[in-house]
Amino acid sequence: MHTNDARPLVGTLNHPSLFQEAAYLQGTWCAPAGVTQQDVLNPGTGAVIGQVPVLGASEAQEAVSAADAAFASWSTALPQERAALLRRWFELMLEHQDDLARLMTEEQGKPLSEAQGEVEYGASFAEFFAEQARRPDVLSITSHLPNAEVEVWMEPLGVAALVTPWNFPNAMLVRKAAAALSVGCTVVAHPSMQTPYSALALAVLAEEAGFPPGVFNVITGAPEVIVGEWMQDPRVRALSFTGSTPIGRLLYQQSADTLKRLSLELGGHAPFLVFEDADLERAVEEAIKAKFATSGQDCLAANRILVHTSLYDAFCERFANAVQSLSVGLGKDDPDIGPLINAAAVQKQQEHVADALQHGAQLLCGGAVLEQGPNFFAPTVLKDVPRSALIMHDETFGPVAPIAAFQSEEEAVSWANETEYGLMAYVHTRNPSRIYRVSRALKFGMIGVNRTKVTGAPIPFGGMKQSGWGREGSRYGLDVFADIKYVCRDWS
Repeated sequence: MHTNDARPLVGTLNHPSLFQEAAYLQGTWCAPAGVTQQDVLNPGTGAVIGQVPVLGASEAQEAVSAADAAFASWSTALPQERAALLRRWFELMLEHQDDLARLMTEEQGKPLSEAQGEVEYGASFAEFFAEQARRPDVLSITSHLPNAEVEVWMEPLGVAALVTPWNFPNAMLVRKAAAALSVGCTVVAHPSMQTPYSALALAVLAEEAGFPPGVFNVITGAPEVIVGEWMQDPRVRALSFTGSTPIGRLLYQQSADTLKRLSLELGGHAPFLVFEDADLERAVEEAIKAKFATSGQDCLAANRILVHTSLYDAFCERFANAVQSLSVGLGKDDPDIGPLINAAAVQKQQEHVADALQHGAQLLCGGAVLEQGPNFFAPTVLKDVPRSALIMHDETFGPVAPIAAFQSEEEAVSWANETEYGLMAYVHTRNPSRIYRVSRALKFGMIGVNRTKVTGAPIPFGGMKQSGWGREGSRYGLDVFADIKYVCRDWS
């Protein structure tokens, strides 16, 4: 196992071996001499945390070869054997929760308590799919033919490629990998090069849990090289990707020649609707959660807060006051808001604020880079933001909250649906009839009514329109990794 005890982060970990500066291929740690190394930075301080190798096409092929070779034995292992390994993986994640959270906070900037919550959330998928692994689907169907017995089997596809983002570097990988592994697929994973250490730590724990060599592989390098190689490889039968809609479209195009099974969890532009009969205090409290978790760097974040005119002024005042009380700082100090991931993310906040103000919006608080450092952007509230403003159409992915007023239910629903995205929507109302009307009318894959936290291992996570297709988590999370085989046996 490759370690570098000279790195300052290592000294803060209870188990320093979780910090790896090498890829994990075929059960071994890979950091070839002479290969270019890429620095990984703490977004709050700008300090170099460590380096990881920039591997290329040959290593991408090697990873697939390892996974392909391991597939025969892994796919035919008894379900309880796969379940036991997933269960052990889950237990190890919880055992090392504090260290995994520290790693994530260093590379991603996320407040420590949020990082701890993400580790627990990610681990829940390993537990859930360990249980699913014990229940392989074999469906007996009443035969439509004489003297025949009919069955439908679910069988693993083969090698599954998993491509994960920087904003949830632990949970997104576990959610994908646990589903793929439970059904009998083997895995090649490519984490964001901005946050590779969470994924590599999970590989350490997978090795400790006892996964056979080649079953779970993590490779670092330029995504256009690594993932591009996988998209051309017919041995890669499935791709699960979380990231931007433009990259999702590109991967869709690249998958055509090999007809890969795809699961795409793409962008979001969530509306947060507050109707006249809503509980105002609760709506403000939940809007803070929906907007500012992960410093707004979340595809589920409330990007447009739309409030009925009767509550509008009161909501704006209370919301802005609450936002101004949010603490900002380094993730290790566990503030409410941490740094943004990089300079490009900060620039986007600045552009959205400037455009909204040019369109007549009013700045209630924030709107500027803070003295803590160049990646710290003040939690920001904009009032009276018109539909024409850029922020009302483009995913912000940061701590800027635009608020606008609506006069009728029809107007609110129309405005909410005025987007190419369809991942998440939030509704606050105490009217039971409106709950059903609005939930039906909103073109989003997930609806949160009078609450913000809605995700979890048992639920089908995913969106409509250009927020992608397929679902992760739940029983439906297995579909992208499995084929259906129909068997008809004559018994005459």
